[in-house]
Amino acid sequence: MTATLARYPQRGEIWWMPFPTDPPGKGRRPVIVVSPNARNSHPNAGTILVIPLSTSIQKLSPAHLLLRSGETGLRMDCVAWADNISVVRREDLAEPVAGHRAVTNSQICRLAALVAISMGCINTPPS
Repeated sequence: MTATLARYPQRGEIWWMPFPTDPPGKGRRPVIVVSPNARNSHPNAGTILVIPLSTSIQKLSPAHLLLRSGETGLRMDCVAWADNISVVRREDLAEPVAGHRAVTNSQICRLAALVAISMGCINTPPS
C-alpha cells in the first residue's frame, strides 16, 4: 500500500494501518504515533514509531495500557500494546478518522514506561 500523506503524523495521534505482525488479510488497525514530531516530519525519515491498539481488553498484561473510548474517540475501549512497539513506514499510514482524539503526552510517557517493563528493565508498573 503506497499512499501520499496530506500531512505528517503528529505524536499522540491515532492513525490506521495494516500492522506488520498481524496475519495477512487482517486489515487495518489503529496505532498511536509515539515518535517525536521532529522525526515524524523530517523529509529524510520514512519511518514512524507506533504502538498498536486492540479491542481485546480481556487479555491485559503488565505492558498494556487501557484507553477508554471517551479518551480516544474510537468506538470502543481499547488496549495499547506497548510490548508490540514497532517502526513502520510512514507511507503505510492512513490519516486519522474524524472524531479521533490524540493521546496525551502523559499517556505516551506511561506507554514508554510500559515498553521498559516489556524489555525487563523495570519491575513495577508506573503509577
